[in-house]
Amino acid sequence: MEDVFNEFEELIQTGLKNNMSRDGKLITIGQIIYAVTRDELTNEEGWKLEEMMGGRTQWEEALEYSIFGYPVDTATPSLDKPLVIAGKTFHSRLMTGTGKYRSIAEMQQSVNASRCEIVTVAVRRVQTNAPGHEGLAEALDWTKIWMLPNTAGCQTADEAIRVARLGREMAKLLGQEDNNFVKLEVIPDAKYLLPDPIGTLEAATQLVKEGFAVLPYINADPLLAKRLEEVGCVTVMPLGSPIGSGQGINNAANIQIIIDTVKIPVVVDAGIGTPSEAARAMEMGADALLINSAIANAQNSPAMAKAMGMAAEAGRLAYLAGRMPVKDYAIASSPETGTVTSK
Repeated sequence: MEDVFNEFEELIQTGLKNNMSRDGKLITIGQIIYAVTRDELTNEEGWKLEEMMGGRTQWEEALEYSIFGYPVDTATPSLDKPLVIAGKTFHSRLMTGTGKYRSIAEMQQSVNASRCEIVTVAVRRVQTNAPGHEGLAEALDWTKIWMLPNTAGCQTADEAIRVARLGREMAKLLGQEDNNFVKLEVIPDAKYLLPDPIGTLEAATQLVKEGFAVLPYINADPLLAKRLEEVGCVTVMPLGSPIGSGQGINNAANIQIIIDTVKIPVVVDAGIGTPSEAARAMEMGADALLINSAIANAQNSPAMAKAMGMAAEAGRLAYLAGRMPVKDYAIASSPETGTVTSK
């Protein structure tokens, strides 16, 4: 991948020195996107090359200009800002996982296709080389992807705290010296896999004191979300429906209250099964999504990963654009003036 990146870098630098035309930039951006989808470039390399050419907004404008034939800055100006969690900036609003894939290769292809920048990893499974997790720590390029260690499998606050500490050390061993992120999961319920609110709050309070950037996985409980914000968590991650169920967003009202009341990023996690459900969560105003099972269990995981990434973007843009009001009656879309009438 390094050779391909260097070739693109040289091409871009030469083109910019020679006042590369808009059409030339569009062609080059298309080639970069194609190289990413073919795994010839990593997601991070693709972002870096896009930044050299003025950033993602610029190539989105160029792509739309090529389709519609007018400068997009007069039609759909850039509305969004990057996602910021604990002071770290991310361009993608989709996070993915590493579990349940049929092979390591399929997981790698899916992560690449999603264009995500955050991947969560179960610390216990990596530490013990659990089935399906052998070599997982080395399977991704952690200089390009931000690791989100998680405490999956922990049933008590004490267990989760110990595993979080292991996760921080694991991230350091893999080259992310400044990574203090942890996705906090405290789940004593083996059947429904619902998180323990009391244990989660207890563990979060302690981990924040130890300098962790805590991203807690919770039921869609607005009061708990607010309390976790108050103790210093950097996000809250309410579930849309039971993890791995694919039921979609079953508790939209509570998630909406969380979005409206907390000031930290809200990441909808668990239950999303289709891109339409992912888009719906983003249209509600969620800041990001974490999706694993819907991608890993799809018949074509890389294709579903790409679809989920696109849905996250579409839903976010729709939220920022502002939907039309819902009415109880019909309103004609055609103008009422200038019509032919009979006497």
